[in-house]
Amino acid sequence: MASIDNLNTLLVSELRDLYDAEQRLTKAIPKLVEKSTHGDLISALNKHLNETRQHVARLEEAFDGIGEDAEAETCAGIKGIISEADDSVGDCEEGSVRDAAIIGGAQRAEHYEIAAYGTAIAHARLLGLDPVARLLEATLAEEKAANQALTDIAQNVVNPDAQAGIEEVRPRA
Repeated sequence: MASIDNLNTLLVSELRDLYDAEQRLTKAIPKLVEKSTHGDLISALNKHLNETRQHVARLEEAFDGIGEDAEAETCAGIKGIISEADDSVGDCEEGSVRDAAIIGGAQRAEHYEIAAYGTAIAHARLLGLDPVARLLEATLAEEKAANQALTDIAQNVVNPDAQAGIEEVRPRA
C-alpha cells in the first residue's frame, strides 16, 4: 500500500490488516480445537471459528462499502500471537494445562482483535461510514463474547483442573 496520508487510507490499511488476521485465524483455530481436551473449550473454539468465517465475510462487505478491493496486508500482530501460541501449546502435554495455554493464546488474539476493531470503528465513524462501522461493531461484539466465554471456561473449569494436576505432580514445598 502507498503511504498513509489521511484517515481514509489508514482505515483501508486497518481493514486489510484485520482481513489477514481473520483469515489466519480461520486456519489457526482448527489446530487449537485438535489439541483441546475439554468439551466446553472445544465447543467455544468451534463456535468462534464459525463466527470468524463470518468476520471475513463482513470485512469483504466493508471493503465493498468503501469501494475498495478486499485485499489482505500481513498482520504481524496476529502472526506473532499465533506463533507464540503454537510454541506454548506445543510445549505442553495433553490435558488441562495445555487447555489453559490454548485459552491464553486465544485470548491474546481476541484482545488484539478487540483493540483493532475498536480503532477501525472509531475511524469509520469519523469518516461518516456508519454502515461500515455497524458491520465492524457486530464483529467486535462477537470478539468480546468469545473472550468472555474463554474467561469463563478458564476460571470455572480449565485453570482449576490445571492447578489440581500441577499439585498432583509437584507437591507443595
